[in-house]
Formats: sequence, C-alpha cells, structure tokens
Amino acid sequence: MLAFEKNIIFAPENNTKISLSMIQSMTGYGKASAVIQDKKVTVEIRSLNSKQLDLSMKSAAQYRALDMEFRAMIQKALQRGKVDFTLAVEESTSAAAPRINAAVVKSYYEQVKALRNELGMTSLQADDIILQTILRMPDSVSAADAEAGEDELNAVKQLVAQAIENFVAFRTQEGASLYRVFSEKIANIRALLLSVEPYEKERTEKIRQSIIDRLQQLPVDYDKNRLEQEMIYYIEKLDINEEKHRLDNHLNYFVETMDAEMDAGGTGKKLGFIAQEMGREINTLGSKSNQAEMQRIVVKMKDELEQIKEQVLNVL
Repeated sequence: MLAFEKNIIFAPENNTKISLSMIQSMTGYGKASAVIQDKKVTVEIRSLNSKQLDLSMKSAAQYRALDMEFRAMIQKALQRGKVDFTLAVEESTSAAAPRINAAVVKSYYEQVKALRNELGMTSLQADDIILQTILRMPDSVSAADAEAGEDELNAVKQLVAQAIENFVAFRTQEGASLYRVFSEKIANIRALLLSVEPYEKERTEKIRQSIIDRLQQLPVDYDKNRLEQEMIYYIEKLDINEEKHRLDNHLNYFVETMDAEMDAGGTGKKLGFIAQEMGREINTLGSKSNQAEMQRIVVKMKDELEQIKEQVLNVL
C-alpha cells in the first residue's frame, strides 16, 4: 500500500459546489509522491490552454517502458491542453550505491591466488594489490539494479493515477472560478440589454419628430398618409426587437451549456461559438441604435463580452 504525500488543493470561494456538470479549466496542476522500493517517486502534471492535446513527457529511465500506458491515461483524462508530465526518482544512498558481485570477485581471487602460489609470490602487500586489481576487472562491480519489478511498476501506475486525479480536481476548481466569472458577465449583459428599452422608445419618437420637423421646413406640401407609411418602413428597419430576442436566447444557451453534463472536452469550443453569435447581435444593436445613450450601453456590453471571450479560451 502506498503512502502518498498530501498535496494541498485550494477550495473554491463561496463554497461553490464542484461537480462534473461544471466547466473545467485547461490550466491545471497535479502532484503525487510516494516512497516505492526505497525510492521517492514524484509525479507532476502541469497544463496550459491549447486547441488540442500537446503532451510532453519526461520519465525516469527505469519507468520509461510505461510511457505508452501513462500517455493513454493522460489522454483519456485530460483531453486538451499543453501538458507537461514529469516522473522523477530520488534514490536513497544505499539503493544508488554500486554493488560488489561477491561470487565473481571470489572466483577471480581463487584464480589469482592459485597463480600467485604457482609463481611463488608470498608478499602480504600483494593481497591488497590483487583485490584492487580484481575490483577493476569486468563484472566485479555493477551499478544498482535499474530494472523495476512488477509490484514496483504497479505502484508507480497508482501514483500516476493519483497525480491525474489531483490534476483533474485542480482543473475543476479553476473551472468553478471561471463559472462564477461567466455567470457574472452574462448577468451584466442581460441587465444592460434590459436598460436599452427606455431609450429605444424615446429614440423612435425622436426619429419621428425629427423627420416631421425637417419636412415642415420644406416649401412643399407632402402626403401625410404616405409619410406615415414611409416612416413605419424606416422605423421598422431600425427596430431591434429581433436582435434583443436572439441575444437573450444566446445568453440563455450560454448558461445552459455551462450547466450541461461534461462532454468530450468540447464545452470550451461551444461556449466560444455562442460568444461569437452574441457578438454579432450586439454589433447589430450598435449599428441600429442611432442614439447616444444606447451606443454607450452597447459599448459596455462589448466590454463584458470581450472578457468572456478571453476566459473562454481557457475552458476545456
């Protein structure tokens, strides 16, 4: 059983409930450490936003055979982002020290001893010289065994799974923060949209009166019935009810998408598409506003939307 080191993950503000139905951020960090076979093994996963999965892996030599399995685990859990995976090993002094192959050294010594007796060498100092020479001979000393056993490999897999779990938890917490930002911005745009209505009615009356005043300045008579027909046509072209309705639908759809069950990492892309449609309706509102205060409101809506677009790039 592994003794994992505790990694602190900050809880979201306002006790926001974290669930898989919430959006996830592409920015994340996960770490897990454990002592396995007298070695401290540490797994770290970091990610930034990216259109697809861009995975960079750096594993300790003795576990490199598991890289394909680790890659599959990461691809399944992370889906998108520029991801850096590091698996590092810190061996104890005793585990890292080279080992003397006693059987090989003994065999060498017996052979050299027999040859020494045959040559009549009896100096006591010869034993030290012989031993030093033997230790330099092939296979007398070997590096610590780099091959990991099955139990050790399974323990490392568990450690990687724990790091991925910590990473996903971090992403979810960051996603909860993004969720609050988006909810606030959507509410702001909705409030600004409602604030347009008083100016909209005032604008229509001003346009009507402006046209009548200009016609009265002309030294010609005009057909009042025809004027009413043309005025209705002109004012209808400036009508923004359809744009307001579509923008309101986009705002609702954005919130529904945030609250929907997580799919295969496509939530961020979908939110980006919806934000683009919101931008089209806001731009049309601006081009049809024909009133200073309405244009100021449209500018504020654009500012809120730009902040949404910036953050949407970081949604999984």
